Amino acid sequence: MLARNRLRSMASGQVLHIRATDPSTDRDFANLCRFMGHEMVCKNTDGEVMEYWIRRG
Repeated sequence: MLARNRLRSMASGQVLHIRATDPSTDRDFANLCRFMGHEMVCKNTDGEVMEYWIRRG
């Protein structure tokens, strides 16, 4: 919800960097991108911390 709200306030083409520790975020952010027309630029896992870079569509 926080990421979705942040993306709404951004201009098209801007990239949001997110750090998360909840394993379900991988599925959630993939669905967010698919349904809202955003692009998952990159995702990285380092131990328990997952990072996502999402470009606003």
